[in-house]
Amino acid sequence: MERRGFLKSAGAGAMLSLFPAALESIEREKGARGLERRSLGRTGEKLSIIGFGGIVVMDATAEQAAQRVREAIEAGVNYFDVAPTYGNAEDMLGPALEPYRKGVFLACKTEDRTKDGAGAALERSLKKMRTDHFDLYQHHAVTKLDEVDKILGPGGAMEAFEAARRAGKIRFIGFSAHSVEAALALMERGSFDTILFPVNFATWYAGNFGPQVLARAQEKKMGILALKALAKGPVDKAAAKKYAKCWYEPVDQAEEAGMALRFTLSHPVTAAVPPGDENIYKMALGLAANFKPLSGKEIDAMKKKGAAASPIFKYPQA
Repeated sequence: MERRGFLKSAGAGAMLSLFPAALESIEREKGARGLERRSLGRTGEKLSIIGFGGIVVMDATAEQAAQRVREAIEAGVNYFDVAPTYGNAEDMLGPALEPYRKGVFLACKTEDRTKDGAGAALERSLKKMRTDHFDLYQHHAVTKLDEVDKILGPGGAMEAFEAARRAGKIRFIGFSAHSVEAALALMERGSFDTILFPVNFATWYAGNFGPQVLARAQEKKMGILALKALAKGPVDKAAAKKYAKCWYEPVDQAEEAGMALRFTLSHPVTAAVPPGDENIYKMALGLAANFKPLSGKEIDAMKKKGAAASPIFKYPQA
């Protein structure tokens, strides 16, 4: 049986047994300011367990952006991630991060699937971010299998990525994915240093979304970066939207958020990127400073909570 077929047929039962997975597969250490840092796959890099998503400074003033970046640096954050699709985030983050660029790990992404388009997008992002290279450049939000075909096919974005790495404009190559199907296909057919993927208590237990991907990424010794740790569920369309920077309903109460974040970080992931709302980001950063893996009793509680939730992603796709 092909590997892909095996993963699909294995079902939720076997895959869910992966949690709690041992954290011994990654190196962990306290950063200079107390925030834990973890190894990133085979890259040799160690990143703070909380990353700074560019949406945090989207639509901020220059002064606000500078302050938010400075506070993150002072708290021990050394992992920053941005994308052209995040409104004016690159315009705001580039100048704010410039004084600290040499000491941080900077990731960027593109949704362009062609060689020429991805190459042009990279040059624009480098200019806006005021840097001569990205530490990590990622194929952004890959969801469908035909996108995988375009990325890895002749004239696809992967050709631009590889050329950029040879030219010293990027150091590592990764992808973010919003479907299990696309993530597995990319890992089977391409060679990547990292994956950025939702690792969330609700999608894990109620959506069967995540265990298969983490298992394969670990087998390939990739660096695993987590999205959507604080996603509670879909937004109630009948209610007023509370958080402009979140397309889902985030966990916004400290106790519940602490458990959700610990669920994600109790897996062998390197870092979690919280929602872009600046107040939720600050809360997540504060909670992460005192991280400890979930206990057995807490794991049981999260299984029940997750199984009863409405996940924002499911596998297989509807």
